[in-house]
Amino acid sequence: MIAELAHHDERLSDPNSEVTSQQPVYCKNKNRAIKPNLAVIVGICTHLGCSPTAKLQANGDMGENWVGGFFCPCHGSKFDLAGRVFKGSPAPINLVVPPYKYLTDNTLLIGVDTEEKA
Repeated sequence: MIAELAHHDERLSDPNSEVTSQQPVYCKNKNRAIKPNLAVIVGICTHLGCSPTAKLQANGDMGENWVGGFFCPCHGSKFDLAGRVFKGSPAPINLVVPPYKYLTDNTLLIGVDTEEKA
């Protein structure tokens, strides 16, 4: 599923997270993450604040070519595994990536940037 993140940019509203500064600079990549296999995303829809649910398997109810991601049941916004919003969704922007850093390979600190700001 992670490999598919590079293959559907044309279906996304903001594939490179350029619309707003709602994610740290160090996460401006296809995975929107420091480590490509671990996503750190705020689980609140950017439309009206509902909680999207994981829809990780391809099935008919998510539409053609669904490879996994998140679905907001309140108004139908769809996001890929990196939290990037699909075109046609009510959500105006991607899910937020909060500031975070790894203290060790197994310890994550959310709310603090990986780099100190001057």
